[in-house]
Amino acid sequence: MEKLFNEDGLVLSAAYAETMKKSVLPFLKERETDLTVNSFDAKPLFVSLFDAGKDARGTVFVVHGFTENAVKYSEIIYSLLRSGFSVVAYDQRGHGRSWRDERISDLSLTHVARFSDYVKDLDCVCKSVRDRMPTPWRVFAHSMGGAVTLLFLMKHKDVFDRAVLCAPMVAVNRRGIPYFTGRLICRAFKLLGKGRQRIFYSRPYSQRESFERACATGRERFEWYNEIKHTHPEFQNNGASYSWVLASLGVSQKLLLPGRGKKIACPVMLYSAGDDWEVMSGAQAMLIKRLKQGKIKTVQGARHEIYRSDDETLFPWWHEVLAFLS
Repeated sequence: MEKLFNEDGLVLSAAYAETMKKSVLPFLKERETDLTVNSFDAKPLFVSLFDAGKDARGTVFVVHGFTENAVKYSEIIYSLLRSGFSVVAYDQRGHGRSWRDERISDLSLTHVARFSDYVKDLDCVCKSVRDRMPTPWRVFAHSMGGAVTLLFLMKHKDVFDRAVLCAPMVAVNRRGIPYFTGRLICRAFKLLGKGRQRIFYSRPYSQRESFERACATGRERFEWYNEIKHTHPEFQNNGASYSWVLASLGVSQKLLLPGRGKKIACPVMLYSAGDDWEVMSGAQAMLIKRLKQGKIKTVQGARHEIYRSDDETLFPWWHEVLAFLS
């Protein structure tokens, strides 16, 4: 019989789409319970719980990145379940199947009023499943989700006992635009009542994305989700509002303020992507030095989405992640 998975339950690229369709997604569906959680401001968040059974080793929360959603992490969730972890995954506000600002008609535009809203949402999700999901609780967070998780850990010390950060958004790559110039432009648009408008360098989603410009190095993984995104308008987030960009630019200051890092009590493993053009690796290194129990490692050959790398890069990295979570 043809081998479809590696030792950790990751899908071999040779028959990726077929394996996801016939094996991974049905397996997840059998163990999935979907919830609607009302957040601090009564906005509905789409949350999925995955049950690893009575002998679960604990629960891993999956916190996705900018323009993403929980479905994009299906392979990762499958591996976590096969490794004995129950999983909580949710779509952050303005993303996927969760609440979006009713004044924005373009589903591909990603907007948030305040970055702290994301942090409060995570708190509400945790509280809503507190009596349903086995402990200990760990968290796996990517990019924007990494920033959300770091800010959460600074405020809530007793929720998670380990955290894995995948290319976290400690500081966005401003592509040559000075920090204060970027903030000034976004603040001006927000003051003019245009904070919900798409930022000038972004365009609405219109067609399948290009692998050559993608943040993934695993072509089969990229093509699988590219097709899902193209056929599901609710997953077509691909650009930011002026308000979102302004909020994201303020994240670095919050994370790198003197003394803030010491508020994080649990061990943190930060993985930096060797070929990342979305976030700044220097800021990641600066942050990790300020944590009580922080380690950093660069994954060479990976772009921003390390979890969607080719088999040769992904498999050894994810094996390390599982070992840390365990």
